Amino acid sequence: MADIEELYQEIILEHNKRPRNYGPLAGSTHQADGHNPLCGDEIKVSLVLEGDRLRSIHFQGQGCAISRASASMMTEAVAGKRITEVRRIADTVLKALQLHGPDLVLERDGELASLLGVRKFPARVKCATLGWHALLAALDGQQRISTESAGA
Repeated sequence: MADIEELYQEIILEHNKRPRNYGPLAGSTHQADGHNPLCGDEIKVSLVLEGDRLRSIHFQGQGCAISRASASMMTEAVAGKRITEVRRIADTVLKALQLHGPDLVLERDGELASLLGVRKFPARVKCATLGWHALLAALDGQQRISTESAGA
């Protein structure tokens, strides 16, 4: 079990150091700013939607390693997917990060499974879910979301 926890830590550290899809997104059609008032993390998610598909997604902002890594993994997990699939993935991750939520499995869910370690630290769950809530807010046409209002 220690080996898998080390792998998960490495994944999170790598995504924090070299976040994927980080920076402004030219031609974005939807965007939302997410804020976690408990720790000050801020994540802006920008999307390009074409029909029922999420063609492109970027994020930017400041935050802890968990919020940056989670947002980075999120962009890789949902880019190019149909909106229904994006919502399903987001719902799965948000439920999994709850204290007694279902597990994410490396073989099925890929790097997203590394986020499960956050459940051991309830105060950090909002860090890990911030980008996901901002993604859903952007899809719903909301401009801003707070982890306090998102039910995180």
